[in-house]
Amino acid sequence: MDAALALRGVDKSFGAQRAVAGLDLVVPQGETCGLIGPSGAGKSTTIRILMSILFPDAGAVEVLNQRSALEAKDRIGYLPEERGVYRKMRVGAFLDYLAGLKGVPPQQSQARARDLLSRLGLQDVEKKKCEDLSKGMLQRVQFVGCIVHQPELLILDEPFSGLDPVSVRLLKDVIAAERRRGTTILFSTHVMAQAEELCDRIVMIHKGRKVLDEPMAKLRRQYDTSRVLFEPLAPQSGDAEALRGTAGVARVSGNDSEYALHLEPGADPVNVMREAAGRVAPARVEVARLRLEDMFVGIVKGDAGESEEALRQHLQGLTAGEGR
Repeated sequence: MDAALALRGVDKSFGAQRAVAGLDLVVPQGETCGLIGPSGAGKSTTIRILMSILFPDAGAVEVLNQRSALEAKDRIGYLPEERGVYRKMRVGAFLDYLAGLKGVPPQQSQARARDLLSRLGLQDVEKKKCEDLSKGMLQRVQFVGCIVHQPELLILDEPFSGLDPVSVRLLKDVIAAERRRGTTILFSTHVMAQAEELCDRIVMIHKGRKVLDEPMAKLRRQYDTSRVLFEPLAPQSGDAEALRGTAGVARVSGNDSEYALHLEPGADPVNVMREAAGRVAPARVEVARLRLEDMFVGIVKGDAGESEEALRQHLQGLTAGEGR
């Protein structure tokens, strides 16, 4: 299958800071690829290089079989991390303008724009000025603007940042529809649970280096054999204490609806599941699947002296904001 995107040996530095280091990335046509990592990992710099906003110090870039995004700009939809609209324009006119920049006349784009606005809960905003909308509404309008021309390639940089849960769900539904249409999607996020849900493949970067590049289907088949998840059939106050008495269980965390049984080194999870089910009737008991966060921490733990706790805080956005 032809590649929609390709980076080969790409380097980019800002002074003494090396933001992207020898990055290789190939995204086949029709795939949804998650570009993930903590804030400051180099995700936004990589996207800006793909979009020819920045140029690499070394390496080669190919976008939709062209030498740069500038040669394929009408076939690309791009939602940057920095949000922005023409605030004095009315929403409908703004979307007509964006579609026109991509070579789509208003008579073709208007019906699609109205449909997308409706699907994103914005059916009444077409004639309102952008400045009269909330920040979250403007973000959804900008998303409509990046897909109204039905792009072959969609690049989304932190698309859910700052949105409420309802808006996030609406946006995910529209992204899923774009996937079904055959659009190639590159999706950048530091929220790894979103990547697990939406992506066909995961590319994980840390300090500008690629540390993981695997299909999501393969990653889902990997298990954390040090944890067993246990959901009681009829939760009772004594369940946690009963589960703590299971041979091979070092500690129990969670609440009445679901417990995590953390196993002692060398404990057999099958034996633990069997004994735990004899102590408390289970609705569900299973070996925990590895989370992307756990994989990331396992891969880069100890790099440059970073502790596991610091890495997890970084991933959860508790440290400094997104850097280059």
